Amino acid sequence: MQVTTGRYHTLLINNSKVYSCGSSLSGVLAHGPETTQCVAFTPIEFPFSAKVAQVSATQNHSAFVLQSGEVLTCGDNSSHCCGHLDISRPIFRPKLVEALKGTPCKQVAAGLHFTVFLSREGSVFTCGSNTHGQLGHGDTLDSPVPKPVEFFQSTGPVVQIATGPSYVLAVTQDGSVYSFGSGSSFCLGHGEQQDEHQPRVVQAFKRKGIHILRVSAGDEHAVALDSNGRVYTWGKGYCGALGHGDENDKIIPQVLVSLNNCLAVQVCARKRKTFVLVEGGVLYGFGWMGFGSLGFPDRGVSDKVLRPRVLESLKPHRVSQVSTGLYHTIVVTEGGRIFGFGDNERTQLGHDSLRTCLEPTEIFLHCGRSRSRVC
Repeated sequence: MQVTTGRYHTLLINNSKVYSCGSSLSGVLAHGPETTQCVAFTPIEFPFSAKVAQVSATQNHSAFVLQSGEVLTCGDNSSHCCGHLDISRPIFRPKLVEALKGTPCKQVAAGLHFTVFLSREGSVFTCGSNTHGQLGHGDTLDSPVPKPVEFFQSTGPVVQIATGPSYVLAVTQDGSVYSFGSGSSFCLGHGEQQDEHQPRVVQAFKRKGIHILRVSAGDEHAVALDSNGRVYTWGKGYCGALGHGDENDKIIPQVLVSLNNCLAVQVCARKRKTFVLVEGGVLYGFGWMGFGSLGFPDRGVSDKVLRPRVLESLKPHRVSQVSTGLYHTIVVTEGGRIFGFGDNERTQLGHDSLRTCLEPTEIFLHCGRSRSRVC
């Protein structure tokens, strides 16, 4: 089971089938033009028999990687972020990205108005808007279809990618991290805020021989996980999103000392908040508590959590995965149970109460009713 959260919607893979819920802005739910909102996780119909391996979601589009390596996208393609030449109307159902035929992919990452594709061989392709150089081609020219990032031909295979609103992080097989795109908020990790039009290695890791396994790109900050289970954060420190006990910015990656005795296995960053999953299924959260999207019901005098704090209510369930959107969060447990918390005004949590959930609430997969048709 795999989950990913967009701005106001959620995608979930269960037994190779994809379910979606929330607001269908520009077709991001992939249920057709007649569906405006799904109040429950509803299975997506693909144009052909498809077993889905990985999904990614952002504000205005969604992307799906099949076990065969084929990639489909849907949503607002006006910026060419979906990788199709036709920009005259939104794409309301999953559509095969023809330009990647013959290039099997293993991961896709949807940014704001652009998309990054990672092939099984470790090559990177990008398309869409390129205002800040986030496509990695050394210029600011938009690309209507996926185009290879030639820089990575000399670095060795890329093993993981992550996208922020206008920037990209890429991890190579040797554990190096490269970043490119918008340098605002120090998200690129180079100690400055200038844009990078092609990939540039993050020296803070390289110099110390730190082998990074995974990265997550938030709106204004980023987080990384190394081969020893240590966690690093950098960028804007608003509301304690970096977890160092203050709200100070970190212009280059800094190790999260308070978690040094834990073995982290997943990191997840989004709007002014961060989650760290450690061995044993224990989930830590820190940052902004707005809309209950951190999962702590006792807001008290502050709406900020400045240091990593355990989500005690989820401890008995052993979390296996977490994904957080703008104001909502979904977790999956080792037993296959799904819990959501945060804003549900657009039913992005997968139930029809429309109320904010201040603490984790269990969600069930079933065929629900959308605002304009029966799903």
